[in-house]
Amino acid sequence: MSQADRIFIENIKNILENGVSDENMDVRPVWEDDGSPAHTLAIFGTVDRYDLTKEFPIMTLKRTFWKSALDEIFWIWQKKSNNVNELSSHVWDAWADEKGSIGKAYGYQMSVKSPYRDVSKEGLYKAFPDGKFTDDDNSYVSPRRGLISKKDDRGIWVLDQTDRIIYQLVNDPGSRRIMSMMYIPRDLSEMALAPCAYSMTFNVMDGRLNGMLNQRSQDMAVANSWNTVQAALLIYAFASAYGFEPGELVHVIANCHLYDRHIEPVKELIKNPQHEAPLLKVNPDIHDFYDFTKDDFTLPGYKYSDFDHRFPVAV
Repeated sequence: MSQADRIFIENIKNILENGVSDENMDVRPVWEDDGSPAHTLAIFGTVDRYDLTKEFPIMTLKRTFWKSALDEIFWIWQKKSNNVNELSSHVWDAWADEKGSIGKAYGYQMSVKSPYRDVSKEGLYKAFPDGKFTDDDNSYVSPRRGLISKKDDRGIWVLDQTDRIIYQLVNDPGSRRIMSMMYIPRDLSEMALAPCAYSMTFNVMDGRLNGMLNQRSQDMAVANSWNTVQAALLIYAFASAYGFEPGELVHVIANCHLYDRHIEPVKELIKNPQHEAPLLKVNPDIHDFYDFTKDDFTLPGYKYSDFDHRFPVAV
């Protein structure tokens, strides 16, 4: 049994046995086919731990389309996009406007540049060695990616969230402040959906890169394996590119729930045959997070059981 299967089954059983229904409350989500309220059975505050030194945390009870999950990660963290037309899958189509935008969510937040007093010229060059400074020394530009950093009106260098994490991993891996944040109150009114998985915190210990995913809400049947796989892929990618070994993934979920129309099928899912977890392979020749493509990740030996039921998505 894989770690992911075991933890998923334990959480599902906990929800079924101890979950609290919200049928007596007004809820935001509705079922797309008929607009009726999508109620849940939920528990509060799960903490799941995955040892990435032993296996890749992907469910085998049913197939997880991990390449599509990776594509979404690159859409957010590499492209820093909020437009579904730049995404290969269709997971965000229901929330996009007529132009394909999901507003100031996810990739948009990763693209926002903020000032950091500890950023230096030497540190920029060390973290992003393909760049160069402009003649006035006020901007740092990559021939491939364009502007990476510039000085604000106080003379402080700015970085977006992805570049900030890379800068810290290269220049200050002992920092306890290596993290992203996508739940920005001032921008919530301009997001199609408030971020569910809203923060990643990274920590280096004894040469291993650990990561913690914080999530305010999770649709267990639809999204649990997807979100776990994405967080693990980020850890593997950053670790491989910047000289670390993958360590541990900790996944913290506030509202961990099953939708009412998922309860009976998920009872069948947890009875499915289980398989050994696979090991992820990452191209060791990539030393820049932005150079990764989907082809640089392989999951040989991934076996999973068939499961014909398709879980409807509440919107």
